[in-house]
Amino acid sequence: MEKQENEMKEFLANIVNVIRGMDYIKSEDVPNIDLYMDQVTTFMDEQLEGCKRHDVDKILTKTMINNYAKNNLLPSPDKKKYSKEHMLTLLFIYYFKNILSISDIQSILNPITERYFNGKDFNMEDVYDEIFKVEDIEAGKFFKDIAKKYKQAQETFTDFPEEDQKMLHTYSFICMLSFDVYVKKMVIERLIDTMGENADHPAESDAKEE
Repeated sequence: MEKQENEMKEFLANIVNVIRGMDYIKSEDVPNIDLYMDQVTTFMDEQLEGCKRHDVDKILTKTMINNYAKNNLLPSPDKKKYSKEHMLTLLFIYYFKNILSISDIQSILNPITERYFNGKDFNMEDVYDEIFKVEDIEAGKFFKDIAKKYKQAQETFTDFPEEDQKMLHTYSFICMLSFDVYVKKMVIERLIDTMGENADHPAESDAKEE
């Protein structure tokens, strides 16, 4: 039992280090000057290096960014220069693209950029700060949930051969995490579909005003 508890503590400590290494970028760390493409990709690579699975992985390439602008996912740069709001929008795209399709990201992000990109009262920096203020609070809950699932995984496959249990415990843990991701992804997709339905079918009050 003591060995199991020590393994859990060690595992969770490693997870904490990995998450902290993901380098959440604060809005004040984003340059407040317009940047050329090379400067954008360099900044993203340096700031989000902890998010890479492999050293050779690229965070955002020139091709990716050009495609985002071409497909109206990212507002076009001004004279080939990207503003701070471009950078913050690219950060949202980066986090979304690992779990959502480009069309789904468009459904989520386009209404935000249309309303707040270069906004007068509120802009993309205000949106970014508000979102990540909430995410910072959620981080503590995340670690508790991970610890709970890890402990549950260690209690599975007790009747299986002892020499297989470490592998099976890892498999069980992966399954629990995968199911959690699957359910959350499904909820996100349903929310996106609902947003599309609302856009296609104006509310009754809006229809009357027209």
